[in-house]
Amino acid sequence: MTWSERTVERDGVRLSCRDWGGSGPPVVLLHGLAGHAGEWDALARDLSSRHRVVAVDQRGHGASERLPGEVSRAAYVADAVAVLDQLDLRQPVLVGQSLGGHTAMLTAAAHPRLVRALVLVEAGPGGPNPNVQAEIGGWLDSWPTPFPSRKAAVDFLGGGAVGEGWAAGLEEHGSGWWPRFDRDVMVDSLAENARRSFWDEWARVTCPVLAVLGQSGIIPPQESEAMLRQCPGATAVSVPGTGHDVHLERPDVLRHLLREFLDELAAHPAHERP
Repeated sequence: MTWSERTVERDGVRLSCRDWGGSGPPVVLLHGLAGHAGEWDALARDLSSRHRVVAVDQRGHGASERLPGEVSRAAYVADAVAVLDQLDLRQPVLVGQSLGGHTAMLTAAAHPRLVRALVLVEAGPGGPNPNVQAEIGGWLDSWPTPFPSRKAAVDFLGGGAVGEGWAAGLEEHGSGWWPRFDRDVMVDSLAENARRSFWDEWARVTCPVLAVLGQSGIIPPQESEAMLRQCPGATAVSVPGTGHDVHLERPDVLRHLLREFLDELAAHPAHERP
């Protein structure tokens, strides 16, 4: 199965979505900061046999609006709600990695009746992290753009499946391969995460949650343990030998975990997290 491009517009901001079709319960996929919807292609193709699957290029990313006027956490959440509304995705499972998982969490907290369940891949309430903008800005500044070739991009961005996943988000024009995002938009998107945590929002999430963590990812054990203490109905799984990009490093494991989670939801349609 292949995807078709769908466009959602909210307050003048255009959002591009990869709609994989399917007639089952909906699943919406949200990539991380500086990422793109194509990171989910293999997972989306697999799930679309039993689910309506949509992967979103979030504002400022990929084929969506490159320079949106607002990049607050509330703007990302409102975009997610607009996608659900305009594409008629009723009570989807929101799957998000990193900042996409954070957006999914905040959407479920603010709009509990709109979301069936959450899968948070290397994402949590976190913060505050006053250094995060400088760290991400420095990392993006280190990219030797334009990359002279796609292979050079793959090698620089981690090599193997991780490098391929990141490089798939680049575009070729002029003298080489360029990111499909603006560096300052990415840094500004983290302003609120630098200033505060989101534990109050986490406490308002009432739907079932699966947290998938990389063994050497960015979510420290004390954060995941606190998440489970505060919301004992959530489940956390650590994937051995992985870092922050679990969905690219071990897509087979994530696919298995997600299938099990979705099957459990189907078997208990009225279940909510205590």
